[in-house]
Amino acid sequence: MSPTPEMNPAKRGFGRYAVALIPLAVFAVIAGTAAKMLYDQDVHGKDISEIPSALIGTKAPALNLPPLEGANLPALTDTAVKGKLTLVNVFASWCIPCREEHPILKELAKDSRLNVVAINYKDKNDNALRFLGELGNPFAAIGVDPRGQAAIDWGVYGIPESYLVAPDGTILYKRVGPFDDISLKEGLLPAMAKALGKPAS
Repeated sequence: MSPTPEMNPAKRGFGRYAVALIPLAVFAVIAGTAAKMLYDQDVHGKDISEIPSALIGTKAPALNLPPLEGANLPALTDTAVKGKLTLVNVFASWCIPCREEHPILKELAKDSRLNVVAINYKDKNDNALRFLGELGNPFAAIGVDPRGQAAIDWGVYGIPESYLVAPDGTILYKRVGPFDDISLKEGLLPAMAKALGKPAS
């Protein structure tokens, strides 16, 4: 058997270039996908803040969070939400959009059919108390999540986020980002009406 000839140097160089181009090709695919998502949002009116959740239609993760010390509110446990149509809001004092949506949460809390509770995410206790002292407290219960474990269980993308949970514990609706007039009219209020067996107003 004759010896295998050495690879042509030009071919070796091409092989190195081909391997180096792989990460660039992967990046191009990812960038193209992201661009299409933005295009769909802009052209077709899709709202990427209404990110679907794998948890919608399933039982909500268990809640067993300690209370926010000094708030004089119960801890956020399964007992605090059981048997009630509940909006679980994830907030923090350092979150600027949380401040923007807070007046809306205060209005929602006036609806006797809705139980509004909160997960205080990766926050300092005193800062959270100041936040509520300054803006008011719409929550019937608050649980603190200093390490973000509960947020992981709930599939939180970023705060604020809110989940509408049926009296039987099923997640009905998810909002990523702060509520505004449009997201209320087109998202939360119809979901509430459906859960309550009434037509949306």
